[in-house]
Amino acid sequence: MDGLKPLPAYLIQRYHGWKATTFAENEAWHRKLAEEGQRPRAMVISCCDSRVHVTSIFGAEQGEFFIHRNIANLVPPYEPDGDHHGTSAAIEYAVESLGVAHIIVLGHSRCGGVQGCYDMCSGNAPELEKKSSFVGRWMDILRPGFEGLPDGSESERLEALEHASIRISLSNLTTFPFVRHAIEEGRLSLHGLYNDIAKGDLWALSTETDEFTAV
Repeated sequence: MDGLKPLPAYLIQRYHGWKATTFAENEAWHRKLAEEGQRPRAMVISCCDSRVHVTSIFGAEQGEFFIHRNIANLVPPYEPDGDHHGTSAAIEYAVESLGVAHIIVLGHSRCGGVQGCYDMCSGNAPELEKKSSFVGRWMDILRPGFEGLPDGSESERLEALEHASIRISLSNLTTFPFVRHAIEEGRLSLHGLYNDIAKGDLWALSTETDEFTAV
């Protein structure tokens, strides 16, 4: 198979270190997860960015979170015959099969995907406007957020667009009939969070003010 090569030695070493320590110390828990299946209490939709470490932020253990990652933590609107099935399938599985009680949309500072959307919508990234650009077409989900940005410096507008990625995703979540049904029955709640990578701060979208406040 073209491109297939042996795993880098440093990853193999790290694996053996994990197997001999963390896994060995919690082997019974891993066996229980394997035998009984997963029962996560929450689904987290976060960005693919390697700097966002969801389980570390919340000190979560295996089996606690059902995590889905994509570019800029976006949720597309409900479109049964649309082109965005990966994220939609994960949401359906989390709500319908796993019965999670919470869906958390976790955005973050200095998001490359949001920067790409900002540049594309500003006319500074023509390569993302091409129909063949997977990133560009995915970032179309966030385009309405750019169109509604307030005046301000570029850094302020970028942060506002990062916040918009969370708001738009939460709004799009409610277009899924099974999500709406679970919310109306009181079985599911939605949450919007924003992580400042440099400061380690976490901000939550207020249900009262629609603004982000420090946790």
